[in-house]
Amino acid sequence: MDSTDNKIAVFPGSFDPITNGHVDIVMRALPLFDKIIMAVGVNSVKEGLFSLERRMEWLESVFADEPKIEVDFFEGLTVNFCNKVNAKYLIRGLRNASDFDYEKTISQLNNIIGKDLDTVFFISKPEYSHISSTIVREIIKGKGATDQFLPEQIIIDYETE
Repeated sequence: MDSTDNKIAVFPGSFDPITNGHVDIVMRALPLFDKIIMAVGVNSVKEGLFSLERRMEWLESVFADEPKIEVDFFEGLTVNFCNKVNAKYLIRGLRNASDFDYEKTISQLNNIIGKDLDTVFFISKPEYSHISSTIVREIIKGKGATDQFLPEQIIIDYETE
């Protein structure tokens, strides 16, 4: 099979930090694709709680045993990154109707400007539907327990963060 025939998907996000919900979606998507690129989006006007390097290290650690998963980062439009890596699919998770309304619009725009870039939606399992990176960041800022929301490879050291 030619590399251009591979089913490559990009799962874009801030992953600030990656949550168990993200991991569940990736693991459910894995059988559908030849390669999934976990792509950390860098927003020059919005500073993350954790550095790009830390987020990429976490992703590499979480998916170390998955040869079909690569970790990368991008700036600018997601569709441009997808074109650069020959991805024809985006992976997105949906927790609720608000997520669907937002993601549907973005998906349609990405399809138009991304040259037939298709978005594959995964509905969150009930046990993960309440988890978002935003909420987890607030728990971290308040020095709360996060182990039930984060993969075991991610340990928040409140003394050094």
